[in-house]
Amino acid sequence: MTQLVIFLQAQQGGGAWMNMVLLGGMILVFWLFMIRPQAKKAKEAKKFQENLGKGDKIVTIAGIHGTVNKMNEDGTIQLETSPGSYIKIEKSAISMEWTNNINKAAAATPAK
Repeated sequence: MTQLVIFLQAQQGGGAWMNMVLLGGMILVFWLFMIRPQAKKAKEAKKFQENLGKGDKIVTIAGIHGTVNKMNEDGTIQLETSPGSYIKIEKSAISMEWTNNINKAAAATPAK
């Protein structure tokens, strides 16, 4: 009986090692599927915002459509929403996905 108790106690040490491996695996999976793609998307959005220029058609995260009229040094953009009507927005307020979708749709529509 004493040998059985000693044998079972010896198995507990291996279980702690296995728990550490499982915890490490969960952290790795979390990083691969959550943190890494989000960081990649943020990097692409920043690159997109830096490459904007005058005359680009954009959509803000609030759904405002317009054309870039002026890029300011303080990180803001003067956006022309209709001829002669301008608003000032932050670069971070531009939606990369919506802007790309609207520009793809405009490129796919044949000109008459």
